[in-house]
Amino acid sequence: MSGPSFDESIPFKGLRIAVMTVSDTRTEETDKSGALLVERALEAGHHVMDKVIIPDDRKRIEVQLRRWINEPNVEVVLATGGTGVTGRDVTPEAFEAVWEKSIPGFGELFRMLSYEHIGTSAIQSRAVAGVARGTYMFALPGSTGACKDAWDGILRYQFDIRFRPCNFAELLPRLQEH
Repeated sequence: MSGPSFDESIPFKGLRIAVMTVSDTRTEETDKSGALLVERALEAGHHVMDKVIIPDDRKRIEVQLRRWINEPNVEVVLATGGTGVTGRDVTPEAFEAVWEKSIPGFGELFRMLSYEHIGTSAIQSRAVAGVARGTYMFALPGSTGACKDAWDGILRYQFDIRFRPCNFAELLPRLQEH
């Protein structure tokens, strides 16, 4: 397989992104993973429209997701945290209750990339992605390393309309076709 390819003849278009940290304990001062996603998005030329910290509460996560997918100024939701297998980890269930279509390849590719860094522990991640009302939704693990893996290995390419052979950014106008 050849490396990533960018068509520089296509103008870059920054996406409008909202970031959610799911945690019972993190604050704005201690939220390194959410801060990393904001930093990476801004460095890439995207627009961060909102950032929140939500407790590990499925209903509250769903409410926030629905708020963003009904907001025309949000094209992508990135969540970090709550994707493990413990009793408090409910982010994937909240996402599944809200999305219209899943993107199973995201979780599969994420775990493959994660395996390169943490070995078989990657199996504990329930990272998921989907689409709802024309908005992409990605649920990432809460560790900063996992957020780096997801952004650096997948999202930065898929959010760049110049990436070839195809990307999520170019599909945005067609997500609500029926």
